[in-house]
Amino acid sequence: MKEINIKEKETNFRNAERALTITTVLTFFVAGFEVFMAYSGSKPGMNVFDVASYATYPRVIYCIVLILVNMILLPSAIMLYKKNDISIMKEITQKKTLVRDILFGIGALAVTCVLSLVYSYGITLGGTDMSAYNQSDLSLSTTVMSIIALAFVSGIFKEIYFRGLAKCFVGKVMGETQALLLFNLMFAMLDWYNFGFSFAAGLVWIFAYKKTNHLLPGMIAHGGANLAAIIYAFVVNGVM
Repeated sequence: MKEINIKEKETNFRNAERALTITTVLTFFVAGFEVFMAYSGSKPGMNVFDVASYATYPRVIYCIVLILVNMILLPSAIMLYKKNDISIMKEITQKKTLVRDILFGIGALAVTCVLSLVYSYGITLGGTDMSAYNQSDLSLSTTVMSIIALAFVSGIFKEIYFRGLAKCFVGKVMGETQALLLFNLMFAMLDWYNFGFSFAAGLVWIFAYKKTNHLLPGMIAHGGANLAAIIYAFVVNGVM
């Protein structure tokens, strides 16, 4: 029995290490790319909000990089789940809880959108005319790439990485809540240019995850909030 427990602990540590590796690579690569983009777009006279606004511009290039990095890391995450006989589909939702999960997702989406509006108002006050947010890009390619990268890829894959891996693997080593908070911090670091919003929104999605034990509510809220932001920028501001 003791030998079995030791082997189980060793397996849990290896799984936790692999899960942390996946999210760490994603976080530092994307965050590093965003820093590079922000630095490349900086000009004399800009304040910190203006410089940070260029972290995701040009938007098409940013979206391509975001999609590629998430897609490259996805097989490693899938293998980790399969190796431990965990069904990703059952982690996302199950037929008997689908309606409940959707309702929780809609509720989490509503809260996230409120947080997004508050954050956007603060960014608007902090930025100047030199901010990238004041530049219009209504091209079809930008719109399509933004929807794919932010509403679908980020909304689905990031929940698997930052919520699913945390709970299923790292949680067995350091505790579920602690692991989810650690990964949420990494998630916010990836979106360092809107760190406060990402961290707060992540807490909402964690709450939905813990209440339902499924990733679907967070995916709905995450992807839905990003889609809402794209639509809002397109319709209201004329800015992608």
